[in-house]
Amino acid sequence: MNNRQYVEYVGNVHIHSRYSDGGEGVAGIARAASENGLDFIGLNDHDYMTDSLHLEEEGFHGKVLVLMGLEIGERYHHYLAFNIREMIRGKGLSPQEVINRVKANGGFGFLAHPFEKGMPFKDHSTAYTWNDLEVEGYAGICIWNYMSRWKERVRSPIHGLYCLLFKRLSLKGPSRKTLAFWDRKCLEKKVVAIGGSDAHGDLFEWGALRFRPFSYHTLLNTINVHLLLEEPLPDDFARAKEQLFQAMRRGRLFIAHDGLESARGFSFSYETISGDTWQMGEEEGFEPGNMVVRSPAPGRIRLVRNGMTLGEWKGRNIRVAIKKDGVYRVEVEKFEPVFGWRPWIFSNPIYLR
Repeated sequence: MNNRQYVEYVGNVHIHSRYSDGGEGVAGIARAASENGLDFIGLNDHDYMTDSLHLEEEGFHGKVLVLMGLEIGERYHHYLAFNIREMIRGKGLSPQEVINRVKANGGFGFLAHPFEKGMPFKDHSTAYTWNDLEVEGYAGICIWNYMSRWKERVRSPIHGLYCLLFKRLSLKGPSRKTLAFWDRKCLEKKVVAIGGSDAHGDLFEWGALRFRPFSYHTLLNTINVHLLLEEPLPDDFARAKEQLFQAMRRGRLFIAHDGLESARGFSFSYETISGDTWQMGEEEGFEPGNMVVRSPAPGRIRLVRNGMTLGEWKGRNIRVAIKKDGVYRVEVEKFEPVFGWRPWIFSNPIYLR
């Protein structure tokens, strides 16, 4: 029987500090995280800009657990690496060699913004895509990157002003291309999805105009990951770090745009007719049962099987009888006046093979 109760911890990953091209030091970013009520943050400074991993910054900053990783890659193939012990430079390495090097170093990683399009207005749509889609050995994919999706909408100063005024409400969800790629990969093997802010907190410059469009305080209340742990985090940093990374590796998490509304309390599970309960990220043999979704606020709940929508329901809770095997996941949209249904929550799958 797998009927455990889980403890939820919320964090923001893919953050850049002054060690690469960010606008604030680690302590200041940790304060912004604390002000947003986050439990942990993961920094992934660029390998070609930072001088080291700066593992001395890891640990509890107040109540916020700070984890130091890397974003490896320069022009293409950005890889979000976690739990590595030594500095890894991507220059001269193929994408597969980067993945292998991270794994050999005791770490794991995610393909970052693999299909981003760039900003048409200022950056001439320069995009840092992942082009080699045949690589293996990665833990998963970052399916929802706040800054990548925000920039793609900025085609002119007017678009930029609109998206700045409505930072919270104008954001699009993961691209269809990203979700389709992820769904295909999940049919082959377990592939964990995460999301991130890609927070830099830096200055925007356009001619004589210089301003800071996004503070860390704003960005750390956007695309967060909600991890489900089997027990509360201990005060011991090494053990707490291991628990968080174990949940990430297993895919026992969901992704949420907490800037719309806090998604704490969301749950997605599978209850078999024999009484077992399976959670996100778990892979089990198929047995008839019910998919159970509980949303912390009313929304439009979409159940997806093998990449295809199985059904949609409005409300907070649904219970759906399941008679076929498959890879099942959930999307939830939240209704906002004037703006309509906005993307809010994306679960990791439950794999019933």
